[in-house]
Amino acid sequence: MNIRKGDTVKILSGKDRGKSGAVLKVSPKDGMITVSGLNMFKKRARPKKQGEKGETISVSRPLSRARVMFVCTSCKKATRLGARFEGTQKVRFCKKCQAAV
Repeated sequence: MNIRKGDTVKILSGKDRGKSGAVLKVSPKDGMITVSGLNMFKKRARPKKQGEKGETISVSRPLSRARVMFVCTSCKKATRLGARFEGTQKVRFCKKCQAAV
């Protein structure tokens, strides 16, 4: 999986289509990623102490890697990523503007 934690991605499908955000968590085994502030669902939390009320919390849920696209830092467009060697180091690059990411 070529998307990493901290990358900016754009959502391609679903209720948050067209929005972008930073990646919080990547799960390569499942092919899922969690994006901050997007794909939010409401979760009910039980009261912790007696006399306290329960509450509703918004939680960011993971979504499939296939539903997002990397946003290049230099050209600010959603693009695919490539990999190449610069000397002995392998770097990712934007397929549209060829800039190293």
